[in-house]
Amino acid sequence: MTLNPADDRFIAHLCQTLPERLFSAASQKYLEEPRGRWAGQNAWLARPETTKEVSLLVKAASAAHVPILPYGGGTGLVGGQIMPDGASPLILSLERMNKIRDVYASENVLIAEAGAILSDIQMAAASVDRLFPLSLASEGTAQIGGNLATNAGGINVLRYGNARDLCIGLEAVLPDGTIWNGLSRLRKDNTGYDLRNLLIGSEGTLGIITAAALKLFSRPEKITTAFLKVSSPRAALELLSMLRDHVGETISAFELIHKQGFSFLRETLPDVRLPFDHPSEWMVLLELGESRNSGGEDALENLLTVGLEKELLIDGVIAQSETQRQEFWAVREYIPEANRLIGSVSSHDISLPLSQVAEFIDRANTMIAKRGAFRINCFGHLGDGNLHYNVFPITGKTVQDHLQERDAIKSDVHDLVHTLHGSVSAEHGVGRLKVADLERYGDPTKLAIMRSIKEALDPNGIMNPGAVLKA
Repeated sequence: MTLNPADDRFIAHLCQTLPERLFSAASQKYLEEPRGRWAGQNAWLARPETTKEVSLLVKAASAAHVPILPYGGGTGLVGGQIMPDGASPLILSLERMNKIRDVYASENVLIAEAGAILSDIQMAAASVDRLFPLSLASEGTAQIGGNLATNAGGINVLRYGNARDLCIGLEAVLPDGTIWNGLSRLRKDNTGYDLRNLLIGSEGTLGIITAAALKLFSRPEKITTAFLKVSSPRAALELLSMLRDHVGETISAFELIHKQGFSFLRETLPDVRLPFDHPSEWMVLLELGESRNSGGEDALENLLTVGLEKELLIDGVIAQSETQRQEFWAVREYIPEANRLIGSVSSHDISLPLSQVAEFIDRANTMIAKRGAFRINCFGHLGDGNLHYNVFPITGKTVQDHLQERDAIKSDVHDLVHTLHGSVSAEHGVGRLKVADLERYGDPTKLAIMRSIKEALDPNGIMNPGAVLKA
């Protein structure tokens, strides 16, 4: 399908039915992404204020065969929010649709517009003594619509699930401009196909999420946070299993951290306070959220004792104050920023069956070593099998010295992940970065079904063309 650019003539046509204030030339903010791998082309920006306005925009674009590029907080790491080539798109940002429409504390439900910032949703939940547990390093910028469109993960997936698991209803505009009113607050509704889960994770290729009904939870009365030195990733997984046996599902987070992350923080962000002067090769940051008398801290202290006896654990410290807890989490949250400042040769957001995590790390490290001298910073959400396995140049070298090796390293890592029955995209999505990977590793039947769905809902191919599936 041939697409037409969102040019001045098209914008003039839109202004016949929509206020001119909704449109402007896209500033540089909308034409770049965090890793700097793509640059968007000059484009018009639309910032609607209502779902009806979104509907009119999309309906007009569909009729004129003009591509639409949905834009959230711009924090995505796989290029889903950037369209570097093809017909100039209409960038559609929902930043003005940022209201918390309703909070039903007794039902543990909050309804927010898609442009609402994640941290604002967290605060709205806290204002009624509830918890919205989706938590990301970019939560001060990321918008809930984008979180849902990419099925975002974060640090609390182990206990609460991905963004998909935290949503019970959606309002969305489909590619022909039709509004789907699916903002149900029902926990049970078996009336046909699950359109909500079809749109969540579709990265703006099947429609535009305009509002969501989100799950809230009781706030833990007591939070216990610990930083542990462990003898290996295998030991960390054994400790996780032991802890689950003792405290069940009160484990909110279980993060694996390599000492390379500490080295990068010292090199680039020396003001970040580290819990250990002498880190071990591998460490774990864990958190329990529990009722006041559940005994989680006692169970954790018992785990430390048993872990030391079994030589799974080298040392550990339990946060003694909220300030210390925040310092622990600052280490984890600033590691991605330190990585960005160092500059990676190849970064990988992958997931593996828990029983394959340690084997992957061993085999991947050996594989990378055969290609030459590199620094590897492997960290991530160990409890749900999601690793960020990132390869960096050694001190004295730069990314530019290794550009010719980037694709080969990525293929090596992704081939190994596929061999071990993992996924080459755990929480960041496919975007434009991993379209070829999806074609290479995806199940052919699944891909055929995805293409059929795309064709059925978006026959003109206007929704985020080039993302997820080949245009």
